[in-house]
Amino acid sequence: MNPDVRMRGFPSRAAVAVALNMLEQRISPLPLETIALQQAPARILGTDITAEVAIPPFARAAMDGYALRASDTFAASAQQASELDVIGEVLPGRPFSGEVGTNQAVRIMTGAPLPRGADAIVPVEAAEEVAPPHVPTRRVRLFEAVPPGRHVGQIGEDIALGAVVLRAGRHLRPQDLGVLASLGVGRIPVVRQPRVAILISGDELLPCGSRPEGYRIVDSNSIMLQALLQRDHAPVQSVVMVRDQPEAVSEALKTALRNSVDAILLSGGSSVGQEDHAPRVVAQLGELALHGVAVRPAAPFGIGFIHDRPIFLIPGNPVACLCAYDLFVGPAVRRLGGRCSAIALPSGARDEPYRSILLPLRHQINSVVGRLDYVRVNVTASDVNPLAPSGGSILSSTTRADGFVLVPAESAGHGPGETVRVFLYD
Repeated sequence: MNPDVRMRGFPSRAAVAVALNMLEQRISPLPLETIALQQAPARILGTDITAEVAIPPFARAAMDGYALRASDTFAASAQQASELDVIGEVLPGRPFSGEVGTNQAVRIMTGAPLPRGADAIVPVEAAEEVAPPHVPTRRVRLFEAVPPGRHVGQIGEDIALGAVVLRAGRHLRPQDLGVLASLGVGRIPVVRQPRVAILISGDELLPCGSRPEGYRIVDSNSIMLQALLQRDHAPVQSVVMVRDQPEAVSEALKTALRNSVDAILLSGGSSVGQEDHAPRVVAQLGELALHGVAVRPAAPFGIGFIHDRPIFLIPGNPVACLCAYDLFVGPAVRRLGGRCSAIALPSGARDEPYRSILLPLRHQINSVVGRLDYVRVNVTASDVNPLAPSGGSILSSTTRADGFVLVPAESAGHGPGETVRVFLYD
């Protein structure tokens, strides 16, 4: 591949499937790291977790009431109460030191350990504690018969000793962390999150936060890419504005690599213009594996590798930048972090950035065979309407859009009434 296509145009463009296959073949999840459980929300579990203790580790009360021998309740009913001596009480974390004998009961609270000798609990709603005159001990009247084991949480009832609790690759949810905490797990192995550097190339650009002035425009890609990377759990190490000079691009890449980033997103300078130096510089420093993809509006997208770390050449036009991230960069970044690399699936699973739905088209979408089109659309309760052509510079079209439709390369478009899959931005 000739890395210098400036003022020559692309001799050919790779199919989207070729680019995606390259990323799948050459990008693998990062190594594991061990972190505190408190740092683990939404992280990807690195190994299976096996229970080293049973939960609960002791038989415990499932209700407030009275712990006793079930056989002492068999004659009890709402019409004819049975009476037992109350010989003490047991609270969570404060076990009863004695043993429950025949015709005896111990007052017990939910979560407290079942006393020795007891095998069931009568709930407080089915009992009435009394203090008969001239009797030194309190007594409890029972209005319900219970079988052995009733209202008792048995050892291992929640989690059995040796059970596989969570599998590797799981996106850790709050309840998962709660289960791990209950097992006494304090630190867990997770897939390391990818560290990413963003380089923004373009002499016409002013820093994000500025106001447009003269013939210069404000960089909007960096803030958009930072938000997308944050969504995909990839910490941004640095954001650097780079002059449209090959030496400046080269030095920015080298600096980012020295900072041990796992991927670099280089926005701008990736096309075929006179000042588009990025492809040639990447080829000089490492490998330009692919440049130019049959997709609109992100045709100048490219993939390079320097010291086995991926360098993504992202078009400077804002919608093309978003399209390139959605189709290529996002899946690769999520794959680095051990996450689902799909754009979206009908299930709308948590690790996928976009839910998708099926709806009929209101108006025609035209495309060209051999090129995938990324088309912004509006969604109603009954159909979907194409919002804008696939040009790469009208960023506001994405804020007016509810999502996008992908017209595959083998299709010349979709007609009115045809059902299409919509990837929803929200």
